[in-house]
Amino acid sequence: MQVQSLAIPDVKLITPPRFGDSRGFFSEVFVASRLAEEAGIAEVFVQDNHSLSRDVGVIRGLHSQVAPYTQGKLVRCTRGAIWDVAVDARPGSPTLGQWVGAELSAENWAQLWCPPGFLHGFCTLQPDTEVIYKVTAGYNKASERGVMWDDKDLAIAWPLPASGPVLSDKDTVLPAWKDRGELTW
Repeated sequence: MQVQSLAIPDVKLITPPRFGDSRGFFSEVFVASRLAEEAGIAEVFVQDNHSLSRDVGVIRGLHSQVAPYTQGKLVRCTRGAIWDVAVDARPGSPTLGQWVGAELSAENWAQLWCPPGFLHGFCTLQPDTEVIYKVTAGYNKASERGVMWDDKDLAIAWPLPASGPVLSDKDTVLPAWKDRGELTW
C-alpha cells in the first residue's frame, strides 16, 4: 500500500496494490490492520456508501457532520473519475479553512482519507462515475452541516466543464464559509 500525506498532513492519499493478469485484477482495497499500521488510520468504519453520478461536473458537497456523529471518510472511485476535496473545519487547527484535493479514478485506484472534522466534496470528471466510501459514523440529519461549493474564501479550484456544475437542491442553499456558524466538531 502506498501512503502519501497531502499538504494538510492528516489527509492521506492511499493506493492499495492491484495485481493483474489475463483474467483481470485482484486488490485488497481495505485491510484494517494494514491501514492502521501503514497509514496510521485506526478508525472503526460503520457504514459503506455508494453513489452514481450520471453527468460530468456533478458536485456533491461540501458536507460534514458535527459531534457526536463526526465522520471520517475513506473515499474511492470504482468507475470514472472524481476531483475529491477535503476542507479543514477543525476549530483551532493550524490549517483551518485550507483545502486539499486529489484525483481519484478507477484507473489510478487511489483512495482519499478525509478525517473527522473536515468538510468533504467531489466533482465528477467522467460520465457515469461511481464512488464508494466508508464512514466512521452513520448519517444523522440533525448533525449534518455544509458550506457552499464555490465559496470565495475557500477558493477551491474545481475542474468544471464549460456548462458549469450540476448540484442538488440542498447544495445550492448551503451557507458561505464565513456564515457557517459555530460548529462543534
